[in-house]
Amino acid sequence: MGKPAWLLVLMFMVAGCGVIGLDEPVVPAPGSPTRAEVTALLDQVRVIDARPRPGGYERGCKTGQACVFGPAWTDDSDAPGSHDGCDTRNNVLAMQLREVVHRGRCVVVEGTLTDPYTATDIPFTKSDAGRIQIDHVYPLAAAWDMGAATWTPDKRRRFANDLSVNLLATGATTNQSKGDDTPAEWLPPARPNHCFYAAKYLTVAVAYDLPITVADNAALHEIARGCP
Repeated sequence: MGKPAWLLVLMFMVAGCGVIGLDEPVVPAPGSPTRAEVTALLDQVRVIDARPRPGGYERGCKTGQACVFGPAWTDDSDAPGSHDGCDTRNNVLAMQLREVVHRGRCVVVEGTLTDPYTATDIPFTKSDAGRIQIDHVYPLAAAWDMGAATWTPDKRRRFANDLSVNLLATGATTNQSKGDDTPAEWLPPARPNHCFYAAKYLTVAVAYDLPITVADNAALHEIARGCP
């Protein structure tokens, strides 16, 4: 099934809508998902009372660590784009940055990111690679708590490397501030980006049958009311 038009546009543009709790209107950016599109996703997602805390989440893959989502940015998964000889991080950078310069076929060494969470331009160079990180829109730790703890290792590797729905390049500070928060706890700093984020988060949840909490549901419905 093809991607909806708004999702194709949002791969290259920063989208927007209103923000929770603020009275002044925000003009949605071109390419924003509509209220109807966000609401349709909300109608499909499961809602649970609160985030479970089953324990056992360990991302690290060093000796003695659980490595529950597989090695970071592995090319060895059944996620879209895998097994192309390039690691997932470089694939995401190549997709999202503009004016990209490669070393060899895979390694991105230069480019510019329009951060989908802050709407600011961030220059990227390989020598300062840590300035840009790759965010899991639906965080790995949250996914683990919400059901991924029962998935097969193959499905968890796919989820962690699925650049078709769940991965966005963003500034390191923004990514670290987000952590494993869900929409009731964190929204993009740029007010015009909330519709984009809501639709993106819900797209992941629906694709992987992951639930959202009652608090997330309320926050996302509030965002939807401000979408075009």
